[in-house]
Amino acid sequence: MRIRRERQLSQEELSLRAKVTRAYLSGIEAGTRNPTVDMLARLGDALGVSVEELVKSS
Repeated sequence: MRIRRERQLSQEELSLRAKVTRAYLSGIEAGTRNPTVDMLARLGDALGVSVEELVKSS
């Protein structure tokens, strides 16, 4: 996830902020998991970006 790397966050750090397992986050980044809108909102909040920005960056 480009935004995560730009903010110099590890998957573990982001998963803790978004309250999701690191394995689930890894699956989202690998394209093997499809996040819900709620999950995208939580990730966006944890990264300080809108859902729209998050989706555009992928």
